[in-house]
Amino acid sequence: MRKMKRLFIYGLGLLTFLSSCKNGKEKTTVVKGQKPMNVLFIAIDDLRPELSCYGAPQVKSPNIDQFAKEAIVFNRAYCNVPVCGASRASLLTSILPTKNRFIDYTAKAQEDVPNAKTLPGIFKAAGYTSISNGKIFHYNKDVQEASWSENPWMPKGGHRVSYDPTTNDVIMKSGNGRIYEAPEVDDSVYSDYKIAQKTISDLRKFKASGESFFMACGFFRPHMPFYAPKKYWDLYNRDSVEVADNRHLPENAPKLLRSSGEFKSYSFGDYKPNTNEFHKMMRHGYYACVSYVDQLVGEVLQELETLGLAENTIVVLWGDHGWHLGEHEFWGKHNTLHNALQVPLIVKVPGKVKGEQTEALVESVDIYPTLCDLANLATPDYIMGKSFKAILDNPKQTFRKNVYARFKVADAIVTENFTYSLYENGEEMLYNRKLDPEENKNVAADANYNKVIKGMRNALKIKQKQAKSYK
Repeated sequence: MRKMKRLFIYGLGLLTFLSSCKNGKEKTTVVKGQKPMNVLFIAIDDLRPELSCYGAPQVKSPNIDQFAKEAIVFNRAYCNVPVCGASRASLLTSILPTKNRFIDYTAKAQEDVPNAKTLPGIFKAAGYTSISNGKIFHYNKDVQEASWSENPWMPKGGHRVSYDPTTNDVIMKSGNGRIYEAPEVDDSVYSDYKIAQKTISDLRKFKASGESFFMACGFFRPHMPFYAPKKYWDLYNRDSVEVADNRHLPENAPKLLRSSGEFKSYSFGDYKPNTNEFHKMMRHGYYACVSYVDQLVGEVLQELETLGLAENTIVVLWGDHGWHLGEHEFWGKHNTLHNALQVPLIVKVPGKVKGEQTEALVESVDIYPTLCDLANLATPDYIMGKSFKAILDNPKQTFRKNVYARFKVADAIVTENFTYSLYENGEEMLYNRKLDPEENKNVAADANYNKVIKGMRNALKIKQKQAKSYK
């Protein structure tokens, strides 16, 4: 009786959703004799592609690296807004940012696009149990009722909980203490561990109930402050940590080029910014936090396997934006340079190719329609992403000619070989990443690139027009 009730609710929810979709796509999740595919969406805050599977062997990330061997690694994935709140709202609605929409970390989907259907809401309407643990929307109550089957869960204390008694010896005006700590404590003392355990507990419940699920699990680390158990710091030798070799602004950098000042809201302890010691400490802290969250991701994925759910679950691992690790003397995001825009994206789909890498250009907004496509769910006609389902069968094929991003005063276009930005005051940035992968010389004023600049401007106009199409 309970099973029949679930199927009835599932079918009713799907029919209700399909009738509300303007595009009229006749898709259905109900296939006779086939259980709907589950989704596990893992979001990691401030994680750039600084992982061994992305060619960063100095980082100890064995669990994510193993997952990559079973999935497809997207080497050219980009966020649409290099700041957490706006990036997440954009992905979860598949709507691009504009000058007046998805601006910064305070962005809320329910305010910027109040009539949009969210990705978890699509699955919920189709009869899935939709769960949010940890940081998914920046404000976890954003579009709460329409998106989730139960109230989003967040551990008490957030990501700034400290356990070293000396961390708060100096409190800044922001209320933050020291930017790093490495206490000899168990993994369980920090919030991310609690997020992993809540997700594992929910997976066990789904195994027992047999419900189809959309599970979103959002970790805080490696977002600042760099707080992690000492054993993860001990994985690295501080003296051997390599620092950026381009600790200077790009040549011909626009006057408006900036980066995040968030790191300045913390105490640096005995370190002085812009010194070699400071750079080593900051990178060491970032790496320790990556290794900590890697362990937790591994525990969640192992439980998925142990429960026998992996064979019927799509798994997406995604970072919400890039991050500067001292390049150009920047720490954080908040600009349209490549390091702020490129994100890790690793996707595992049962029955698709695995252990592959793709150079296809994709945007974060593409995740929404891809998951819907894989689950045979219809999508609203206004969404701006494109399904990359075909890449999961053939990773060698191309996908997009370019991707688009925006942050406050700059719009950006990324192509196979170039990154281009246009600022509101008319300043431009162009980097030939084939010749200058670290973006050390802005060649926008070089006459040899006039044709490239013209093409970038035209591409940008097309993307801006698309972004403005949502009403």
